Amino acid sequence: MRILVTGSSGHLGEALVRTLRKSGHQPIGIDIVPSPCTDHVSSLVDRAAVRACMAHVDAVLHTATLHKPHVDSHTRQEFVDTNITGTLNLLEEAAAAGVSMFIFTSTTSAFGRALTPVAGDPAVWITEDVRPIPKNIYGATKVAAEDLCELFQRDTGMPCLILRTSRFFPEQDDDARMRASYSADNAKVNELLYRRVDLEDVVTAHVLALEKAPQIGFARYIISATTPFVPADLRELGTNAPAVVSRYFPNYEAAYRRRGWTMFPRLDRVYVNERARRELGWRPRYDFAFALARLEANEEWRSPLALAIGAKGYHPNGASWSRTKGATFVP
Repeated sequence: MRILVTGSSGHLGEALVRTLRKSGHQPIGIDIVPSPCTDHVSSLVDRAAVRACMAHVDAVLHTATLHKPHVDSHTRQEFVDTNITGTLNLLEEAAAAGVSMFIFTSTTSAFGRALTPVAGDPAVWITEDVRPIPKNIYGATKVAAEDLCELFQRDTGMPCLILRTSRFFPEQDDDARMRASYSADNAKVNELLYRRVDLEDVVTAHVLALEKAPQIGFARYIISATTPFVPADLRELGTNAPAVVSRYFPNYEAAYRRRGWTMFPRLDRVYVNERARRELGWRPRYDFAFALARLEANEEWRSPLALAIGAKGYHPNGASWSRTKGATFVP
């Protein structure tokens, strides 16, 4: 299958191109940054360039975006141009070219203010049924792009699936307080309990989305590591997360102590991936239990693909869209 991958020089884009090549597909990469995974160096805002890339394409994996770190460096108009107009260009040209399916990489940041409980309330149980309340231009434009995908699926019949990915970036947290309180690895392993996913699991979700899209038509899915928690845990998670984690993983404290790590005192939300597991047949591997077992064995807890892709940073100037996807930062 010939598959257009947008953002092909970024974390997820490169990982998808590598994986698709190995599996016998023909990925076509487009990005504003040259790389071995990018065939077309161009912006998605350039309608003619998008049209040229769409020739003989069977499917689109749209991962390119401006994201949360760019809120301080890019204008709202640039977010609209990239995340909304760029997506509209892709959808219109894909429909015109008879592309068979469209997979849009969105973000759990789209939930925005819905992720933060009122002081004293339990942690929030986040499923696809929670209504997004965007808190910045990033979230607002991603929600708008999702709505465009839904509109095009309804109007054209082109299957469109939306994957709302949680954090999988390798860079340090953008919150200075988090960086000061926890090592990068400590924070990331903690997040596997409720708001993080490994890059390799994100890739497998996208590959499965390609397989299932024709039968499903349209749907939104949360793509995050499988949490061990249940709704009955939410109140205590909001006040004493270490106690809840200890019930599920009695050995975690010893493994953490050897590294000088600590668990977050409280969790404010839990992402639930049950729908993606049920409808896509997705089986994420790299969850907290996997990471803990690796820590106890003094082995690497990240996937080989995540290690191979590494860190890329964020595009520093005002170009039309970022070279990276995967930084779904939520304060």
